[in-house]
Amino acid sequence: MIYPVILSGGVGSRLWPISRSLYPKQLLPLVSDRPMMLETALRVVDPARFAAPLIVSNDEHRFIIAQQMRDAGITPLAHILEPQGRNTAPAAAAAATFIQTHDPQGILLLLPADHHIADVEAFQAAITRGAALASEGHLVTFGVLPSGPETGYGYIKRGAALEGHDAYAVERFVEKPSREKAESYLVEGGYDWNAGIFMFRADIILDEMHLHCPEIAARAGEAVAKGARDLDFLRLDAEAFAACPSNSIDYAVMEHAANVAVVPVDMGWSDIGSWSALWEIGAKDGHGNVVSGDVIAADTDNCYIRAENGLVATVGVENLVIVETGDVLFVASRDRVQDVKSIVETLAARGRSEHQLHRRVHRPWGYYEGLDSGERHQVKHLMVHPGAALSLQMHHHRAEHWVVVKGRAEVTVGEITKILEENESIYIPVGVRHRLANPGTEPLSIIEVQSGGYLGEDDIVRFEDVYGREVAAE
Repeated sequence: MIYPVILSGGVGSRLWPISRSLYPKQLLPLVSDRPMMLETALRVVDPARFAAPLIVSNDEHRFIIAQQMRDAGITPLAHILEPQGRNTAPAAAAAATFIQTHDPQGILLLLPADHHIADVEAFQAAITRGAALASEGHLVTFGVLPSGPETGYGYIKRGAALEGHDAYAVERFVEKPSREKAESYLVEGGYDWNAGIFMFRADIILDEMHLHCPEIAARAGEAVAKGARDLDFLRLDAEAFAACPSNSIDYAVMEHAANVAVVPVDMGWSDIGSWSALWEIGAKDGHGNVVSGDVIAADTDNCYIRAENGLVATVGVENLVIVETGDVLFVASRDRVQDVKSIVETLAARGRSEHQLHRRVHRPWGYYEGLDSGERHQVKHLMVHPGAALSLQMHHHRAEHWVVVKGRAEVTVGEITKILEENESIYIPVGVRHRLANPGTEPLSIIEVQSGGYLGEDDIVRFEDVYGREVAAE
């Protein structure tokens, strides 16, 4: 059986301002109308070939991912939570340890959550070839046939052809090259882009890890063994996982092992590593523009323009990336988009929040988004999933007024619990315990008006919470 392992630990800062640390690119619909993680999972939904996916993510994204999987009707084999990011080798070791307890010779298919694959049939055919090699004990990587002298990817140099397989031994892995080097690779031939997709048996990869990176293998195994169940999640032991050296599976194992094979594949692959990558794969108009949202482009050529909330209008510009998110307008030359990381670093250094949060902030029960704020007041829109509930909570510094816009709300204020229908409202005084729940089968929309001397999100004292978040001692 093939066990897809979806790695979702990145923050995607090169696609800021759409991608932010608390809602990164793999959770967003950047190429289609489905989030990239969901696209990744749907490529490996076939009970005859694949087990249910095993997801590895950080704690902050767990409920968003769980909701996306539920919406798609996918029940993961497990959802492992990393207490901190330690790169792909510890994540792979934890996944292999978990799978080995179920199926010692089960084949892991390690998949980044945020890659685009245009030709899914070619991907599936390559996986079939890779599975045959992995079952024989090879560590398998997938080499994407290069379409140009790309300097943003690592390369794989093919070695000897493997008898009986449409694959090759790996001669060596090559770091991201200069333009001149990349051009020479294409002239010489036998070089493929390293897509960061791997296959190997659970027992084989753990043996190789104990040989080449024993500390990672030992500490990751300990983190799984000491891990704790939390609702539908497996929390790795924080102390053991923190002791794992931070390293990629490429550096820790693949570059040192002797039994590594590469399966070449042409599948329309991109890691969507920049805004220019989205322009390259996007559907272009007659002027070479890729547009999304409410856009008017006059005398505009070869631009990527994305409007999330309002109208974006351009006149007489070319080769730009323009992204509007409601709270941010980002404009860059298409050949300078990699420098967006410096903006993210500046925001962090200045103590701002735009590199972390969107205007719409996701919570396990749904989301809220700010509509207006001023002196001693703030207005939000809350959307509560069917069957979901906010924590039983209290605020020291603010009162709240809830108005039901759509759906039915079950509200608790003090000792009273009642149902509110559309266009009905209720007032929650400062210091009074309260809870909001959606007892219906449709999303619940609420307008919340806050008033008081302090309106920060940290003015929440929780007393009960179905999502396991910290509650106050009684």
